[in-house]
Amino acid sequence: MSNLQLPPIKIILTACGCPGASTLIKRLKGNGEREVKIIGTDINNEAIGRFLCDGFYKVPSGTSNEFIPAMIDIVEKENPALIFPESSNEVLALAKAREKFEEMETKVIVSSPEAIQASSNKYLMYETVKQSGKVDLPEYSSASNLDDFVAASERLGYPESPIVFKPHFGKGSRGVRIIDPKADRKSQLMDEKPTSKYMSFDEFIEIFKDVEDTDFPDFLLMEYLEGIEKTADTLALDGRALLTTIKTVEKARWGVIAEGALVRDDFLVEQTEHVLNSIPLSYCVNVQFIAGRLVEINPRVSTFIYQQNLIAPYLAIKLALGELSEEDVIAYQERIDYGRRMIRYMDQVFHKEWREVL
Repeated sequence: MSNLQLPPIKIILTACGCPGASTLIKRLKGNGEREVKIIGTDINNEAIGRFLCDGFYKVPSGTSNEFIPAMIDIVEKENPALIFPESSNEVLALAKAREKFEEMETKVIVSSPEAIQASSNKYLMYETVKQSGKVDLPEYSSASNLDDFVAASERLGYPESPIVFKPHFGKGSRGVRIIDPKADRKSQLMDEKPTSKYMSFDEFIEIFKDVEDTDFPDFLLMEYLEGIEKTADTLALDGRALLTTIKTVEKARWGVIAEGALVRDDFLVEQTEHVLNSIPLSYCVNVQFIAGRLVEINPRVSTFIYQQNLIAPYLAIKLALGELSEEDVIAYQERIDYGRRMIRYMDQVFHKEWREVL
């Protein structure tokens, strides 16, 4: 006899092939309260979620004009209670189309388009948050051509101090590099894996010296911050932080946490609240800090350090469905298991003709 207390629901989980998808799927299904039927979507036919979800659809990229029509077709076929997006490339399109999905009686766990745009543009994010005067920020600048880049680098202290640059828009650490004139290039070549994020100033100049200003990417430049990254994983509603856990990111692979722990850090919890007061995001939000200063915001679900009695993405679903109040979510703060650690590992799925085989 089943001990599940709540009626079953069906959801669509997008980007079900992303690095954190397999654990998220397992945790949603193992929530202990109800059956959650998950329909996965992804741009890749062999997304891992295809073999863990109850159904699967291949979809166009979230930046394609064909993405929303494809999602509408899937919603018409599946009639889910809600859509839970995992990809930065999809949240804005889904936010803009939210009213259409709600007319189809399907909720979308996503922030407003304005808040997503303000957090996704890394330079605009800093400019917006700076206005409050309450969030600790690194020194930063912006460049839209090579001359701007050189001048901004000098303002930030290069070559006496290392700098970091990243595109205004980007995900998964794409386009992020550290320029440090004191870095040991021989050691990087011989001792590090070929995923090193260091490059020389001369290498940057060589790549972009012949690029026209109209084709030059907009870059955010910032001082290099030393120390272990700490990330706030927050469940929010219209800029109000309801539940925030802080984790250390001690090792990372593929742009996501590989080793880390839940820690108590009241200062970063408060900083996260100030960030959300400036950019009123909703549901699952990821806010990254190094040395106590804001580095980045992701307006979507990230990799949580899960607990059986505290599965934040599942709480986001219940909040969106009206099954929990804001105060109900806040009460879960008492359940945080500080000191809990996580280790990410690789696994494999074997399949033939899209059916998993042993």
